[in-house]
Amino acid sequence: MKNRTILITGSSRGIGKEIALEFSKKGYNLVINYKENEGAAKEVLTQISGFCNCILIKADVSKQSDVDRLFNEAIKNFGFVDTVVNNAGVVLSGLMTDMSEKDYDYIMNTNLKGAYLVSKVFLPRMIENRFGRIINISSILGANGASCEVIYSASKAGMIGLTKALAKEVGGCGITVNAVAPGLIETDMTKDLDFGLLADRIVTGRIGKPSDIAAAVSFLAGSEAEYVNGQVLGVDGGFLI
Repeated sequence: MKNRTILITGSSRGIGKEIALEFSKKGYNLVINYKENEGAAKEVLTQISGFCNCILIKADVSKQSDVDRLFNEAIKNFGFVDTVVNNAGVVLSGLMTDMSEKDYDYIMNTNLKGAYLVSKVFLPRMIENRFGRIINISSILGANGASCEVIYSASKAGMIGLTKALAKEVGGCGITVNAVAPGLIETDMTKDLDFGLLADRIVTGRIGKPSDIAAAVSFLAGSEAEYVNGQVLGVDGGFLI
């Protein structure tokens, strides 16, 4: 597709990086967002610069001032952003009784508040143009929860609620809002897990790859999914069957 611009939050590594690579091959203009790892973000830029127009913007999506700057820089460079992927996310594992208020704020502010702030700032232009795609990266834990992942699960459940409610709110404006709920995906966030044990619970018999999630996001952003709205697309190899 030509003349479309996508913002992917938290796209210097893992799932976000793979989504960036996927859309660069489709000719989108790309806004790569990162919070801290500038080196990794520049590496992504190097990999995709030959395929599309791309900029890097450092911003903490949990902070309104950073999100405002993210919006202004993206609009200054490309004039519009019609597709937003709320991918930025963090996780801290542990018993809920051991988690502090600071831990709660860190997870909820990045995962849920970040999706809210970013969606809110880009929505007015989408409404004005009568076209937009918002895709939230949730998790199967948002539907089922997990022991020692209470706050993370709650944040991802919140993203599902945000997705469904916002889809109803702006669906009549030519904007779709959907979520992707990854299962067990091989990233830095899951590197310490026992894949051998967990794979036995996955019907397809393998751990997911970031490219599996990127393919789902690509579908939801494309014209084939223009009648898909308010949905949560589970990409988990049958883990929750």
